[in-house]
Amino acid sequence: MDHIVTVQDAVTAFAPDREPTDAELDAIEREMPLIRAEMELLDAQIITIDRTPSELDERRIRRARRRLLAAHRDQVNGSAGETGGVA
Repeated sequence: MDHIVTVQDAVTAFAPDREPTDAELDAIEREMPLIRAEMELLDAQIITIDRTPSELDERRIRRARRRLLAAHRDQVNGSAGETGGVA
């Protein structure tokens, strides 16, 4: 019986003990405000899944959406500054 094997090496080598690089950690740190804002919006939406949203719930969702948009804007503006203003 012939075995089928790949001819090429794996594109990304699997290294279970590989730690993130400083550049990867910096990228995660830059994205944290956006990640936190997304989590806040998701939390506000989850609260209203099984009930009719109250006025307070609606305000919480609107506030979370505004924070998410602001975090996204800040990230885009920050990355535009890093690339010399070209987006």
